[in-house]
Amino acid sequence: MARVLTTDEVKQRIDAGSAVVLEALPQSYYDEAHLPGAINLPLDEVDVRAAALIPDKGAEVIVYCSNEACSNSGIAADRLVELGYRNVFTYEAGKQNWVESGHPTESTVP
Repeated sequence: MARVLTTDEVKQRIDAGSAVVLEALPQSYYDEAHLPGAINLPLDEVDVRAAALIPDKGAEVIVYCSNEACSNSGIAADRLVELGYRNVFTYEAGKQNWVESGHPTESTVP
C-alpha cells in the first residue's frame, strides 16, 4: 500500500526533483493544469504505459488526482505496487489542495 504525502512533502520532492509525479486523470484535465513536472498517466493506462514511463521500479513515484473525493490516485498507486514498484506514494489532497495552497501549476493549453 502506498503512503500518503502532505502538500508540503510533495512540494519538497518536486522542488528537489527526487520523484516521478503522475497525474491519474484523463488527458483533458492534465492539459488544463497539472503539478510542475507531472506526467499524465490516466488510470486506465497504468498497465500499458507504466513500464515505459517509469523503467526503474525502485524510483520514488507520487500519484495524485483531483482531490480526496477522487479515488484514481489510490487505485493507480495500488496497481503500481502490484506491478512491482517499491516506492509509491499518493497525494490524496490532490490538485485542488495544491492550487488552494497557492502553488503553481503547468498547462499544455495555450
